[in-house]
Amino acid sequence: MKIFNTLSRSKEDFVPVHEGKVNMYVCGPTVYNFIHIGNARPMIIFDTVRRYLESKGYEVNYVSNFTDVDDKIIKKANEEGKTAIEIAERYIAECKQDMEHLNVRPATVHPRATEEIDGMIEMIQNLIDKGYAYRADDGTVYYRTRKFDDYGKLSHKNIDDLEGGHRDIKVTGDLKEDPLDFVLWKPKKDGEPYWESPWCDGRPGWHLECSVMAKKYLGDEIDIHAGGEDLIFPHHENEIAQSEAANGVQFSKYWMHNGFLNINNKKMSKSLGNFFTVREIEEKYDLQVLRFFMLSAHYRSPLNFSEELMESARAGLERILTCCENLRHLMDNVTAKKLNEDERKILDEAEKFREKFENAMDDDFNTADAVSSVFELVKFVNTHVSENSSESFLAQMLARIEALCDILGIITTRKQEELDFDIDSLIAERQAARKEKNFARADEIRDELLARGIILEDTREGVKWKKA
Repeated sequence: MKIFNTLSRSKEDFVPVHEGKVNMYVCGPTVYNFIHIGNARPMIIFDTVRRYLESKGYEVNYVSNFTDVDDKIIKKANEEGKTAIEIAERYIAECKQDMEHLNVRPATVHPRATEEIDGMIEMIQNLIDKGYAYRADDGTVYYRTRKFDDYGKLSHKNIDDLEGGHRDIKVTGDLKEDPLDFVLWKPKKDGEPYWESPWCDGRPGWHLECSVMAKKYLGDEIDIHAGGEDLIFPHHENEIAQSEAANGVQFSKYWMHNGFLNINNKKMSKSLGNFFTVREIEEKYDLQVLRFFMLSAHYRSPLNFSEELMESARAGLERILTCCENLRHLMDNVTAKKLNEDERKILDEAEKFREKFENAMDDDFNTADAVSSVFELVKFVNTHVSENSSESFLAQMLARIEALCDILGIITTRKQEELDFDIDSLIAERQAARKEKNFARADEIRDELLARGIILEDTREGVKWKKA
């Protein structure tokens, strides 16, 4: 298995720190509003990475945090007359609901920054003792960026170029020893949450939070650290500087970053009116469609979101669901139970699609090619199954599709209410076709529903349906 490591800018063979185990940290959202579809991409991508690692037999300790103290949370709290804790609690619950609908499995641990303050104070003191950090006159604690020799190794930025005025990190201020130094602890302001510390009453810097939570729940050296590419600099760069200075070992062996999500070929922005929350997308699409859409491109590639592409994803997902439904319907009406020799040979031939799937995933988790192999398997299944197939043959074909879809986090059964709506819409379309004397289309719809185990009955009260 190979992973593209942002640190080396190359694909590397994956060798975990401890054989058979993977420690993985994924930066989670700042909880001040509903998550948007840009947040959803890393959630879906790295949930799929986790699922695949587990399918390969690894024991995965998957940690993804909630940033529950932040300027944006405080601003939202002040606007609504709430406490920052109330805002964070509300949107953590909303985020978990969206994750469930996206079929993103809960992390092994979802730590919250506000619950790890003691560990943050301890790491800051460690950095001060080692000369990597210092207290300014107002109680702010800064990290000495130039003290860390490898600063810039993840983002491949030269510290002298940063000194030339890179706005991402350079902040002027008389209290700093160097304009490049960044905050580890900052003093409280009126109306803000704060904690007592040896330096002042205040709260931690954002970069520090993830270093401490990764250390507590995964150890000093972890296997994979992941997030969106917008976090490479300065957030992940600063994490490395803090963690490696404090712990004395390499922080993470592999760094994975997903590409940006654009909306109709433009950067997502509230000012452009193209900013969508996951909840807003769910009003129009089942979130399985959004997940399938996200997996239809390589995770490192920029991804363009549009209604046309979502409709294409919906159609693609429909092909898979319809195939699985057809297999279940055939299994309910079989006469033969046991495999025959011809079926055994076909099952052996079907193994090539699983191999193609695994080859794609072993090559830096190429979900785009993995999805293509699922489509090929679906086509193969549709070609080789019939009402004469044995129950064992049908069950094993279905199990092959379900196993691959489970790794992708794709649920192969429709929700009952969606199924009922789909049936009703097809019946309405059939009625319209009959009215227009398009009997060929009307027959097609009847046959499609029959293949899904639905029998239509024409009555005086109209068309009714029942399961076969």
